[in-house]
Amino acid sequence: MSETTPTLLYLVPTPIGNLEDITLRAIRILGEVDTVLAEDTRTSGRLLQHLGLKKPMLSYHLHNEHQQVQRLLERLERGETMALVSDAGTPGISDPGFLLVRECLARGLKVECLPGATAFVPALLKSGFGAERFTFEGFLPVKKGRQTRLKELAHEHRTMIFYESPHRIVKTLEQLAEVLGADRPASVSRELTKLFEETVTAPLSELAANFAARAAIKGEIVLVVQGRKEERIKEDRYATEEESDD
Repeated sequence: MSETTPTLLYLVPTPIGNLEDITLRAIRILGEVDTVLAEDTRTSGRLLQHLGLKKPMLSYHLHNEHQQVQRLLERLERGETMALVSDAGTPGISDPGFLLVRECLARGLKVECLPGATAFVPALLKSGFGAERFTFEGFLPVKKGRQTRLKELAHEHRTMIFYESPHRIVKTLEQLAEVLGADRPASVSRELTKLFEETVTAPLSELAANFAARAAIKGEIVLVVQGRKEERIKEDRYATEEESDD
């Protein structure tokens, strides 16, 4: 693909809460494409209405993406332009998008991803933990493989970022406290960019107790956990001297 190859598929980030967090470029692209692929047409429909845009929409979500991909590729190959959006944030990050992008690239169809809103970046920066090196884990496995993944993370030195649902956050905090240590610093961000935005930073055990005591937990959640501190290896002064004598 050359620079002159026309873009047929755009990945367009949408606000995670505050509607002001959409870029001018995203508004322009949504207004120019032929079709908008939406995770939920009702949610995206309200956003388009807010922006004063009227566009044909197609439902594209986790439960129908495998069935939709072939039809969408045929339309794209005929020159139709499309914008893929999720309910909130950047499509393809813990949301459908990867499969369509992969197949487009395999067929030589140009794809562009616009920069924009995503939940884990503000949560990471608000945690106050190191952002130089981090790992995005998305959602932990719900059942199969969950304990194995948790044990693997016990050795992770980078800051870890997770997405979690309100009804599982307490269980996740308790399990992480058990595996990583009750005193491991962590941060829970909830309702980012919205009116009742909240970030609580404390050891894992305290966070688990905090959220377990609440009558209700609402909103999308990003959990940030400080990585394991790297142990300093004491330098063997005598070994170094012996090596230098050789």
